[in-house]
Amino acid sequence: MAFNHLPAGVHDALGPLSVMPVTHSMPMANNLRPDRTSTDTASRPSPGEILDRLASGPSRASRITHTEHLPPREGRHAVWPDRIRSEVIAAVQSAGIEHPWAHQALAAEHALDGESVIVSTGTASGKSLAYLVPVLSTLLDGSEAPNGRGATALYLAPTKALAADQRRSVKKLSHPLGHAVRSAVYDGDTPVEEREWVRQYANYVLTNPDMLHRGILPSHPRWASFLRALRYVVIDECHTYRGVFGSHVAQVLRRLRRLCARYGSSPVFLMASATAAEPSVAASRLTGLPVVEVADDASPRGELVFALWEPPLTDLHGEKGAPVRRSATAETADLLTDLTVQGVRSVAFVRSRRGAELISVIAQERLSEVDRSLARRVAAYRGGYLPEERRALEQALHSGELLGLAATTALELGIDVSGLDAVVIAGYPGTRASLWQQAGRAGRSGQGALAVLVARDDPLDTFLVHHPEALFDQPVESTVLDPDNPYVLAPHLCAAASELPLTEEDFELFGPATAELMPQLEAAKLLRRRTKAWHWTRRERAADLTDIRGGGGNPVQIVETGSGRLLGTVDAGAAHTSVHEGAVHLHQGRTYLVDELHLDDSVALVTEANPPYSTVARDTTAISVLETDVEIPWGDGRLCYGSVEVTNQVVSFLRRRLMTGEVLGETKLDLPPRTLRTRAVWWTVTEDQLDAARVNPEILGGALHAAEHASIGMLPLFATCDRWDIGGVSVPLHPDTLLPTVFVYDGHPGGAGFAERAFHTAREWLTATRQAIASCECDAGCPSCIQSPKCGNGNEPLHKRGAVRLLTVLLQGAPTAPAAPAAPEEQPGGGSPEEAEQHVGQQPDVVTATEPAEG
Repeated sequence: MAFNHLPAGVHDALGPLSVMPVTHSMPMANNLRPDRTSTDTASRPSPGEILDRLASGPSRASRITHTEHLPPREGRHAVWPDRIRSEVIAAVQSAGIEHPWAHQALAAEHALDGESVIVSTGTASGKSLAYLVPVLSTLLDGSEAPNGRGATALYLAPTKALAADQRRSVKKLSHPLGHAVRSAVYDGDTPVEEREWVRQYANYVLTNPDMLHRGILPSHPRWASFLRALRYVVIDECHTYRGVFGSHVAQVLRRLRRLCARYGSSPVFLMASATAAEPSVAASRLTGLPVVEVADDASPRGELVFALWEPPLTDLHGEKGAPVRRSATAETADLLTDLTVQGVRSVAFVRSRRGAELISVIAQERLSEVDRSLARRVAAYRGGYLPEERRALEQALHSGELLGLAATTALELGIDVSGLDAVVIAGYPGTRASLWQQAGRAGRSGQGALAVLVARDDPLDTFLVHHPEALFDQPVESTVLDPDNPYVLAPHLCAAASELPLTEEDFELFGPATAELMPQLEAAKLLRRRTKAWHWTRRERAADLTDIRGGGGNPVQIVETGSGRLLGTVDAGAAHTSVHEGAVHLHQGRTYLVDELHLDDSVALVTEANPPYSTVARDTTAISVLETDVEIPWGDGRLCYGSVEVTNQVVSFLRRRLMTGEVLGETKLDLPPRTLRTRAVWWTVTEDQLDAARVNPEILGGALHAAEHASIGMLPLFATCDRWDIGGVSVPLHPDTLLPTVFVYDGHPGGAGFAERAFHTAREWLTATRQAIASCECDAGCPSCIQSPKCGNGNEPLHKRGAVRLLTVLLQGAPTAPAAPAAPEEQPGGGSPEEAEQHVGQQPDVVTATEPAEG
């Protein structure tokens, strides 16, 4: 059972001009790794000194809109439970950790009591030690069993890099225990000749949910002895399992529990998460089990200086004559260059693979002008590299050979990089939890750390750098996932039946929607009932038909035309936008042009080149309403939530000049359309409301379109998503509603809970959207309020003032709802259209985002 989904992509951005820096303190979880001894920091510059140097250039100081100072914090020690083996405690002490922090000891106690537990404390607070100690102690007990292989444990990480990093930590810590702990990584990079040894002899297996889904569970008879002895399942960085991906992982874990029960085991789940709201609730939804929460962080923390940084306006003008702000990519590359010249060990986080490559290339070019040897000490790190490339980069970063790294979120997820001094974040990563996770990569050896958030040119980033309270005075988000999503549950029921025939006793495990789905799967001839069980009917493996990360097909291989060399891969869902014919592709500092994209063969042929531009795909989107679940009046208009079908087609691409983003030209493409059934929130307005807002037919399309762009940009402040998870369409007269309508939808099959969150916080969300547009300093619309470089219609038409008046009238009819979290302060929601127009251009404030698809 395969599902299509729409590609995702974003643009770099910046935000309004400067305010003088302000400073205040607040307690926030940026915690230092306790299972490392502190290094001598006397020779290191302080975070404040590093920031002063970065801000010392021309006009640099004015780019800092806010500086947050988080003071150091003392730690609280405890003692390990007396049931922990003395050999394990001795091994920990030999690693330099004399006593655990209180939260580590408490988590170990719950684990030994057979209670599933989640440790939700700050970055580098020693969560890994909290689960490793009870696991190693149990494995040591099991190694003395007279028969069998002894106890086993399974470790799940969201990325291969994190699993490999954890394997290094386990080997180092367990070295004094000899052969009692036999750890091994089992993923797509594991050589075939090693896999049988892992299945038969390893007792601590490190893998990822994808390999568990496609490799281990479908082959469970070959893993019988391992599953029979499984005592613990460790789920690291479990806050990353949200949205559709998290919902898939939740069902994979239910399949694991079902097979374990078949073999007579009932493993305890030990989970580690960055600080999150209601972590035990999210962990219970993820595993389907009661989970104890340990969230009182007892670890010490070094000083953190966190700066909000806004790139300046340039003399250039973009679409419709709007002023162009310097891109976050260029600004981040400058900062990474300056940090490297200072000898400051740094990581620059960027959302896109292309952005990571571009920042690395720019920094290398500028460093070579200073000192050629420095250029070799900066590199890019992203998904899609070959395994040997990833391992070499990880080793170079660990050894200190690399001073600077431009990385995607692969390095956000817990890879232990000791000794980093600074982190630069190119654009808000979508959630406060992810922001603090990235910032926490620095300062992991006990020293102070600097974090800099560089604003992209979109509404949310600009809003945040001018409203720091929305970042620093708000708790981190809850983790949103929905295991009962039928688009998620159905393929896992098929996979479960393929592994072991399903019975009615299994319905409770997989959730309340199971009973309703089974007849549909029978009708589709995917499952067949024989006596009391349902069986998989097809010859292929059911697990192979579902990509739990929503890739929508086999990865596309990127092959060099002349040599036939495999450069890397790209997800099938992103191929239309990233490796279409004529696209610029960056790989480890080299630039390639895509000659051909063969979708049937999943191959893109590329040739090395050096074009003075980047490429951005353009698409068109149509949407139809399948079912309206909820509809409430907003004055004369309506706010609705339900199921929709989205049809998206990449139709062309733009060539943009590097650094400035200036459009050099547009080229048409002939790619097939793709469809997506998902969930959406939408609102309609009536003729009377349009008259009240003074929005006539000539500006209606532009007003709706502008409101759509800005509302998508602001939604991540209210829903636990990044802007790449959502899309939108605006229509002056929609055939299903027969009214002017704006849709915002989840960019994942079956929905991901984001549109539902938007529906429930619509008053606060659209109030913030209105203020974001009204407070921008431009006259007619710019990238800081309503323009989007990813817009499928080339940002035509757009009408800024019409959008403000339209949202004002819409919000006047909004019902008063219970307060929702994370609503920014001082957001005008009432008043007349005339009063609303008075706010336009008064203060610099916000920007527009990009989505899976946009009308």
